[in-house]
Amino acid sequence: MAPEPDDPAGVWNDALHAATLFAADPHGLGGIVLRAGAGPVRDLWLDHLRDRLTGAVRRMPPGIADDRLIGGLDLPATLRAGRPVIQRGLLAEADGGIVVVPMAERLERGTVARLAGALDTGLLALERDGLAARLPARFGLVLLDEGQADETVAEALSDRMALRLDLSGVSLRDARTAPSHTARGADAAAGPPAPDATATLCAVAEAFGIASLRAPLLALRIARLIAGEAGRNEPNEADLIEAARLVLAPRATRLPPPQPAEPKPADPPPPEPQPPQDADRPPEDAAERADATPREAEETVLDAVRAALPKDLLARLLAGGPPLRAGAAGRMGSASASPLTGRPVGSRPGDPRRGRLDLIATLRAAAPWQRLRRGEVDPRRVLVTPEDFRIRRLKRRSETTTIFCVDASGSAALERLAEAKGAVELLLAEAYVRRDRIALVAFRGARAETVLPPTRSLVRAKRALAGLPGGGGTPLAAGLDTAAALALGIRRAGGSPVIVLLTDGRANVARSGLGGRALAGEEALAAARVLRVQALPILVIDTGARPDGARGLAEAAQGRYCPLPHADAGSVSAAVRAATA
Repeated sequence: MAPEPDDPAGVWNDALHAATLFAADPHGLGGIVLRAGAGPVRDLWLDHLRDRLTGAVRRMPPGIADDRLIGGLDLPATLRAGRPVIQRGLLAEADGGIVVVPMAERLERGTVARLAGALDTGLLALERDGLAARLPARFGLVLLDEGQADETVAEALSDRMALRLDLSGVSLRDARTAPSHTARGADAAAGPPAPDATATLCAVAEAFGIASLRAPLLALRIARLIAGEAGRNEPNEADLIEAARLVLAPRATRLPPPQPAEPKPADPPPPEPQPPQDADRPPEDAAERADATPREAEETVLDAVRAALPKDLLARLLAGGPPLRAGAAGRMGSASASPLTGRPVGSRPGDPRRGRLDLIATLRAAAPWQRLRRGEVDPRRVLVTPEDFRIRRLKRRSETTTIFCVDASGSAALERLAEAKGAVELLLAEAYVRRDRIALVAFRGARAETVLPPTRSLVRAKRALAGLPGGGGTPLAAGLDTAAALALGIRRAGGSPVIVLLTDGRANVARSGLGGRALAGEEALAAARVLRVQALPILVIDTGARPDGARGLAEAAQGRYCPLPHADAGSVSAAVRAATA
């Protein structure tokens, strides 16, 4: 029987079972995303995993450099030998084992790409600084997700991980008192092999909105490992259920539609006499049962995964979807290149007069050529030429500005303005920590105006919002134009703008100020398409009593759509935080 999704003992036993399966094939399963804060519960689980591993366990330090991660030139050895000497990196050292990655939600994009590439190929290609080598690197990852609710592991990595565990609801007492997982006996797992395991898992993944092709394949690999625990070569229905619970349930993005009710069959005709069957041929009803088995297995696995879904899945799906901006790390906003200020993120060939000299990288570039350059010169000297100079590549954080574009027209204007004001105040309370700014554009009557320029000041925001009027027509196109102009100005200044549109989508005033729903609607859609062309991210919050009125705007702008007909300040701010994470 599957444990309840909110049962801590059941969650802990599933986590122990997942660790056992992962230890059997770390590279084949890719890894585990473990959401848990630092503490004894996480340590107990990691100890359980280490006890079952046969390979090395390496811990990746935060902010690790490329040379330490994937390897590179061993500078001291190269200078001594006068020829390139390879230094193995952390991933090559972990060949056959696992790499534990703390704060995985804050990995840099470059590090994510290198980890994903190594997982796909099992090799590290070193082709720089005079090196040309390929090192084996077949490892698995344990991604420790320690972020807040709006911080997640990069999808490029999490999609490659077979298992996702959440131990945030498991206490130390639960972990110590829950019975340890043991492999199922042959009697408990008895049953014929599943008729078409791959098709069953693919159908279940499609029913729960899992678009990744890796998910059912990883689930199939898990099912075969579970079958191996019981000493069988092929997985049966019980193995598919266990694998689907562990792999597919945490990835669900929707609830499957209910099965249509089957019409009652008419009275069957009287049975015809059957000819006697051969002893070697199975009976006809057994053949019919065999034909129906794939569909029955699919429905059984579907029901088991539905029972294992988290109780708060609907609430999480409300704020789900891809983020509107991709932060380089954590919640601090995107990173932009800067020649003189910022955090070091590598080096490149260049003139030291136009940047900061990276001495170590320069020596690395010069080391392989010392034997050719020295000749009769003192061998203790290191000869450096202009081609060897490397300057630091620096990146600085850019501010994220959330631009609220609020429909202040019509009879519901006071409610929408109250929602916007409350959401602005809630988000501004976190502005200092998030390094974000807030702006407000309101449109009503025949025009739109910037009520609140980009600011981080809560006092200034309250003063600007206090006297904001409402009522009149809905010049939706003018509001989008004003928000787009403000966003482009922020982008030119080096910031990262995100537009949040609160409207019911029913435009009735054109840019010229003339009334008419048809023309106003066409201009609003055209303004939304301009946002798509200019690659401006937008979240459309539909505040209409009957949602879907603003869905066309979100589709035209290729933005996020969130229907909140009964929204309050808390739900609006939560949706914005989830969308801009």
